[in-house]
Amino acid sequence: MTRHLLDLSDLDVAELDAVVALAVDPRPPAVLAGSGVAMVFEKSSNRTRNSTEMAVVALGGHPLYIQGHEVGLDVRESAEDVARTLAAYHRVLCARVVDHQVLVRMAAALDAAGAGVPVVNLLSDRSHPCQAVGDLITLRELLAPGSTDPLALAGRRLAYVGDANNVCRSLAQAGAMSGLAVTVASPPGYDLGPEELAELDRLAAAAGRGGSVRCVADPVEAVAGADAVYTDVWTSMGQEDEAETRRAAFAAYQVDEALLEAAGPAAVLLHCLPAHRGEEVTAGALEGPRSAVWRQAAHRRTAMVGILSWLTGPGALG
Repeated sequence: MTRHLLDLSDLDVAELDAVVALAVDPRPPAVLAGSGVAMVFEKSSNRTRNSTEMAVVALGGHPLYIQGHEVGLDVRESAEDVARTLAAYHRVLCARVVDHQVLVRMAAALDAAGAGVPVVNLLSDRSHPCQAVGDLITLRELLAPGSTDPLALAGRRLAYVGDANNVCRSLAQAGAMSGLAVTVASPPGYDLGPEELAELDRLAAAAGRGGSVRCVADPVEAVAGADAVYTDVWTSMGQEDEAETRRAAFAAYQVDEALLEAAGPAAVLLHCLPAHRGEEVTAGALEGPRSAVWRQAAHRRTAMVGILSWLTGPGALG
């Protein structure tokens, strides 16, 4: 059976460990030599496009960037037909989409056709697993430098302040699987729901590393004792008509120097970018000595090397 990465929970804890280990290998294998990787972008991106293209190159492959309007998902052609066509030319199909179900349909169509081509979620409204893998690599490098122990992050504390969006969901999954104690601070109505928290509890229990995820309303409570403080934009692409409402709802959730001080003297700042200085984060915090956001951005490529190596390497199914 071909493996896909649509959500981080598609991996078990041992598989996530394997992805991270492959990512940080200083000599990536040429598993994509002679192969193409299709990258369909319904939503534009800076880090996702560059990190994926350069990871494909590092693995010996040829990346092909395809804008959404070029294939017209479910307008010019169905998502299923787009996937089957691209699978005729490429070893991997990566897509950055508006609706997560498009990825599900693509993967199902390729499985039904016996194509043996994995689908990778480069971002959807539900999750951003590639970002979460890069975040794990960054956290391990910052909090346990030099360690290759999969348990290196167990017991460390991560606070996420802001909208419990797709990035937050994947980050919470990564934390649950890695033994992190994750606290999410969001205003009511913008937090993780009971079903999501129950699923994260099940994920943490299956991993067996003591990870946990909880939600609070108070950002100061969330960051107390945190090793890392993470934030993201308050208004994501596609939510522009909600921008004013969201700015009002999240006004007390800005990550500034004072909130970082409340976390503790060694806490680092993470942000998946792009950043809106003066909204979810201040310029002083983003550019200050605690900020690791550029290291984090660089590890998006590191993460993609691991993901693509794991999906297409000698042990890959499909």
